[in-house]
Amino acid sequence: MRKIQLDAQSGKIAAFPQPKPRNDCPARTADPSASRSIAELYAQHFAELQRRTEQALARGGFDHLVVPSGTLHYQVFDDRDYPYAANPQFKAWVPLTRNPGSWLVATPGQTPKLIYLQPFDYWHVVPQAPSGWWVEHFDVIVIRTAEEALAHLPKDPARCAILGEPLSKLGEFAPNNPQPVIDYLEYHRAFKTPYEVAMMREATRKGVRAHRAAEAAFRAGRSEFDIHLAYCTAARQDSNELPYNNIVALNQNGAVLHYMELDREPPAQSRSFLIDAGASHHGYACDITRSYASDAGSEFQALIDAVDAAQLVMCDQVRAGTDYKRIHLDAHLALAGILKDFGVLRISAEAAVETGVSGVFFPHGIGHGIGLQVHEVAGFAASDRGGRIDKPAGHPYLRLTRVLEPGMAVTIEPGLYFVDLLLDGLRKGEHADSVDWNRIDQFRPFGGIRIEDDVVCTDAAPLNLTRDEFAASA
Repeated sequence: MRKIQLDAQSGKIAAFPQPKPRNDCPARTADPSASRSIAELYAQHFAELQRRTEQALARGGFDHLVVPSGTLHYQVFDDRDYPYAANPQFKAWVPLTRNPGSWLVATPGQTPKLIYLQPFDYWHVVPQAPSGWWVEHFDVIVIRTAEEALAHLPKDPARCAILGEPLSKLGEFAPNNPQPVIDYLEYHRAFKTPYEVAMMREATRKGVRAHRAAEAAFRAGRSEFDIHLAYCTAARQDSNELPYNNIVALNQNGAVLHYMELDREPPAQSRSFLIDAGASHHGYACDITRSYASDAGSEFQALIDAVDAAQLVMCDQVRAGTDYKRIHLDAHLALAGILKDFGVLRISAEAAVETGVSGVFFPHGIGHGIGLQVHEVAGFAASDRGGRIDKPAGHPYLRLTRVLEPGMAVTIEPGLYFVDLLLDGLRKGEHADSVDWNRIDQFRPFGGIRIEDDVVCTDAAPLNLTRDEFAASA
């Protein structure tokens, strides 16, 4: 049973909107979280974390899992702190993302302990006492200074798997991050519980709402900076709350894969718009990219539409038993086919893939795992005992090489770009005649295209969280 020690305030149970079933996306499995309350979903999630913890500790030969929430980092020669980021191992248990100095202790057969820092502080807003649908699963101990946590941690640090960053050291409790424990927990974190799917869906709702606002700002001729502000306003999150820095690129800036400059003034003519931006909900992320042309009847919009149609086919490949590397390699062939259809390639799609020419236009991976982190961990893990599944030769930027299984959540983000640096290398190389340079010059001013959805593998058809929410907000 939950207990609050010291002088913490009680707080009320937080209300939470229950996810609603979506029936507007064809050929997919119903959301497993749709008909259950958040309390029920969390209880199942909590039980699964306890099961995984028991197995992980047995692998490492430890008695306790100890997880610090993380600490504030300060800039050198200054008293300004960097934006705080919660330890993913901590927020997997509790939806607390702004609570440095707290600790979680999980011991098999015992109620997990949350050591919650609620400091005496008149310089900053003090966190409220923990409350909500998850609190009853923990013994909550409120402390007033970070050092007080020591009295509530296990007696023998040597019997603890302590997962965190070095700066979280407290007395003799220094993170040791034992590899067998990490390997087990991170491997299984790829499999999302229904609670986690519900959290990701809520993040997606915020992200889609913000993407709609960003598109409207682009159509109104706003600058990259103003589009970014419109996005944050609609998401109701500032830059520190978003899961990653927004990519808001107009015209040729869309050819910079991680463009983050945010020009303050609009260009003389807005021809195209690429936005890669997400949102957060209780520690979980969404990751969404969309591309637009200012002229709906333009050839560049037709190219966007072709990539979008191909991306939907790739999303449908997110099925149990599919090798994610296969989706990536198939994407190269599909995108090369589009370039051939639009007159950019003079050689066949197969030849473009074989010679590496396709990589000039699609120079990144097809996607990655997603969840508590935008680039979720253990993308190359061979098993929960370690080992690595290598990337395909010639594809250094792929972030996931595992075979998909039910519960895994991934992004699918094919792209076509006209990057001067890569094109200059192609022009100087042996395959310069593989492309029509006049056609390339016609597309250069538009920068590039990327379409990205978050997709959950199920026992049947995939669950496309992104498309569902765009359809629901139409």
